[in-house]
Amino acid sequence: MTTQPLTTGDPLRLGPYRLLGVLGEGGMGKVYVGRDAQGDPAAVKVLRPELAHDQHLAQRFVREADMARAVTSPGVARVLAAQTEGGRPWIAAEFLAGPTLDEAVRAYGPMDGPTVRALAAQLARTLHDIHAVGLVHRDLKPANIVLTSTGPRIIDFGIARPEHGLTLTTTGQIPVTPGYGAPEQVLGQRVGPASDVFSLGAVLAYAASGRRTFDAAHVAAVQYEVVHGAPDLSMVPPELQELIGPCLAKDPAHRPAPPQVAQAFAPPKGADRAWRKGPLAEDIKRRETATRRLTAPQGSAVPAAPSRRRFLGAAALGVAVLGAGGGAGAWWLSRGGERSPTADVPPAVATPEAAFASLIDSTPGQGPKQLWGPLDVTAPDGRLPLPVRDVLIVHAKTGGLLALSVTNGRERWRAEDIDATAGFVSVADRLVVGADDKGALKAFVASTGKPVWQTRSDAGDLLAADDTHVYLVTKDDELCAVDAWTLRTTWSRPMTSPRSPDGPAKAAAGGKRLVVHGRDGQVDVVDTTTGETVWKLKGQGTHGQAPSVSGNTVYLGGPSLMARRLDEGDFLWKEETGNLGDRRLGWGNPIADGASVVAVDGYKGYRYSTVDGAGRASTEWMEVLGELGSTTGTLTAPAVEGGTVWLPEPGDRSVRVVNKTTGRQLFTITMDRQGPYQLVSDAHRVFIARAGRIGAMPVFGE
Repeated sequence: MTTQPLTTGDPLRLGPYRLLGVLGEGGMGKVYVGRDAQGDPAAVKVLRPELAHDQHLAQRFVREADMARAVTSPGVARVLAAQTEGGRPWIAAEFLAGPTLDEAVRAYGPMDGPTVRALAAQLARTLHDIHAVGLVHRDLKPANIVLTSTGPRIIDFGIARPEHGLTLTTTGQIPVTPGYGAPEQVLGQRVGPASDVFSLGAVLAYAASGRRTFDAAHVAAVQYEVVHGAPDLSMVPPELQELIGPCLAKDPAHRPAPPQVAQAFAPPKGADRAWRKGPLAEDIKRRETATRRLTAPQGSAVPAAPSRRRFLGAAALGVAVLGAGGGAGAWWLSRGGERSPTADVPPAVATPEAAFASLIDSTPGQGPKQLWGPLDVTAPDGRLPLPVRDVLIVHAKTGGLLALSVTNGRERWRAEDIDATAGFVSVADRLVVGADDKGALKAFVASTGKPVWQTRSDAGDLLAADDTHVYLVTKDDELCAVDAWTLRTTWSRPMTSPRSPDGPAKAAAGGKRLVVHGRDGQVDVVDTTTGETVWKLKGQGTHGQAPSVSGNTVYLGGPSLMARRLDEGDFLWKEETGNLGDRRLGWGNPIADGASVVAVDGYKGYRYSTVDGAGRASTEWMEVLGELGSTTGTLTAPAVEGGTVWLPEPGDRSVRVVNKTTGRQLFTITMDRQGPYQLVSDAHRVFIARAGRIGAMPVFGE
């Protein structure tokens, strides 16, 4: 949920809390983000002024706080304070900086089996704690589950009731979110703890599949399906279907109790890594950092007043607590009511994964049938294609950008005015950013191509991007970081390795570092928050090798294949080239794969892993791709996907596909026409481009 500034009529303080912004509002109240004297954040929910005079509603509002305060489980948002001030009751609760479950699934796709198990076990334990004090939540749904660095937390006790109480809704009102409330709730019957278990089953089905298990064209039809229809678990992995199914039984007596659910879903060790590692964990950390900035007390590095800069820093802040309702509010810049151009940028869509090809059913030495293509739609010497969730962005044959569906290769959108030779990047998998021939930087919604914003007029080459910034070189050889959400230039500095006649520098961003490999052979690693050089390296290849980053390791091609620590540049290992055909070219572009790296050196392909503290690499396998000294090698980066590695053969003859673990050859792929191959991969697909044609291939699993 994004944060809006306070407006006329909003209180500045309630009890010990100074209010800093608006999180959202619903039918009964408005929710603010506040800060106490110690700088601790809170979500403060206030009853609407037009409802405050209604004694019945005011009592219900206060009862919400009393009931929530009774639950001391670590899996809920704690109530911090509650009182009436100026005739308006308010409740302050723990501020949870993280995406809701529905936001996370929309942004990062369905969760894998172990993560769903961890989610189920923790939510079931929390429901047991809620039921232990005699309460039933009654409205468990993805929007009422916040994912934090310590795991999922349940929020919104707005319609919670004692176990044997009746609802306060009147005839015709829907007490729960359609598709998640139990049949007995839909029918207006007495509700007990088993109702929450039904809702839990629907939540877990959504987390595992990305869609509701009960769905229809309108609310009445959805509720009919809940009461009479069978749950649709077809998109849920089979091993989870048998666990989720009992939770969705029509008869409450046939549903398992929360402790039984927790035991059945017992996750494997490390299954909670989703809250600690990976894109979701990084999202949570960013939101936590934004919370600390927003609520920094007087005297800290960030001014306490809710300045425009602070609100902009919190624009991506994910907050959900006490169920304000109404969804995320748009962000507005404080410039005479001008709306931020990124206000309506939708979350990243789910990534559609391709099915693995069957190794058992395949003919030895022959590759699987292509998924689509090859299509004659790309520029012959164009930029490397860019997979962004459900689309593949390519340098179009007719110029500009072309977005193809990753599932079938069909055109999704075009941006004909973009100069694709200047490069194009993706920001947080939500925006695609390029520059036109006049140097104007332009952003589009990745999945749809809807124009979002335009800024600057001096962009030369786009180097890289992360979740917040685009890193580019201007026509005056300035290296700049442009915030893609506020359009401000965060920093600018002289480019130490400006564009050469052979082409621009290559770069990669990750871990608060921007790695720039210049065509003069110098590598500069820059702090993305300040633009300052952290470490540098000379003599590392002049043919346009692109760095590859994985975790805190960066790999560099050139006369040697080099591995260094990303943060401070500590040396890990290097392998000198054996490329007799062209020692100056040496190693081509490396591609990181977790703790390993794959690269081609002359007529050989290698997969290495790092031996900690040994100052050397461990050779996992080596594959001979050609004859000794018969070729200068290739610059093309390999692709690693599923259980396969796709190696460009020297001389650009074909692409050899080998087993990722053993290096054993599986088959080769050859595309008509002449020229270097381009290989990129994502979601169990490898995209192969060559001389204006592009296609997609499936892969074998691990």
